[in-house]
Amino acid sequence: MTLTATPGKLERTGPPVRAVPPWRRKLRPYVLSLPAVFLIVGILYPFGLGVYYVFLNYAAQVPRPVLIGLANLTGVLSDAAFWNSAGFTVLYAVLATVIETVLGVGIALLLNRSSLIGRVLERVLILPLMIAPVIAGVIWGLMFNPQFGVLNYVLGLGSTFDWFSESRAMWSALLVDAWIFTPFVAVLVLAGIRSLPREPFEASEVDGASWFTMFRRLMLPMIWPYILVAVIFRFMDSLKVFDHVFVLTAGGPGDATRTLQIGAYQNSIITFKYSIGSTYMFLLWVIVFLTARYLVGVLGKAQRRAAGTEA
Repeated sequence: MTLTATPGKLERTGPPVRAVPPWRRKLRPYVLSLPAVFLIVGILYPFGLGVYYVFLNYAAQVPRPVLIGLANLTGVLSDAAFWNSAGFTVLYAVLATVIETVLGVGIALLLNRSSLIGRVLERVLILPLMIAPVIAGVIWGLMFNPQFGVLNYVLGLGSTFDWFSESRAMWSALLVDAWIFTPFVAVLVLAGIRSLPREPFEASEVDGASWFTMFRRLMLPMIWPYILVAVIFRFMDSLKVFDHVFVLTAGGPGDATRTLQIGAYQNSIITFKYSIGSTYMFLLWVIVFLTARYLVGVLGKAQRRAAGTEA
């Protein structure tokens, strides 16, 4: 189609424009929203089914499960094994988040200094994120082996040093967790540092401010929202930890590293008590949901404070 100008008017030449039927205009928004609807159904249906199992006595030993109300919830909440798992899960999540945040911020500050070594390390840093946690658990499990593991040999600990004893198993799992996920925090914080304006730092240098003063007074308040985003992601993910901890310790020795996810696995897959496993997961969801709501509120306040809209 082309437009030709003639004195006093504008004429259209070429094939006529076909009008879109009204029913197609009305149908278009629904067609475009279908992928989102399928995604929501794919998420909500398993979740709703799991919540439904919480109120049944569903197990391999029960051929016809029936509704039993809140019996599973009261039973699990009165079980010491659940509270031990919940306590370990929260402790693990707090320690993992603190360790990875401190290390990640430190690594980001080091990589922010432009140098050839820094640019090389920046690219090497993401390699652990490219390895599945299960595979990382297998690799580190071989390295931890007291008989032929490389760590005992390099550190001179001998063949009797057990990385997975009751007092060391959690710290060994945390070491693997930090190796996998500290790069995530470092990359996120580094992106925040490089997005900061340079003028305040140049003015502080002219005034003779030290590096630590500039970091504490200028950089830290401005990158605090980035740090909080990393904390939220890592804390939520650590509360749901399963893969590499299960590969390394399977929840042992005893129940020393039994997370809520591992407790749900043991009840559902090992002992075939599906309703009890679903109850574990439902309570874990409640913990994650409430914690996420609180941390997102803290993040919103930090963002408003960084933007200068809140005192």
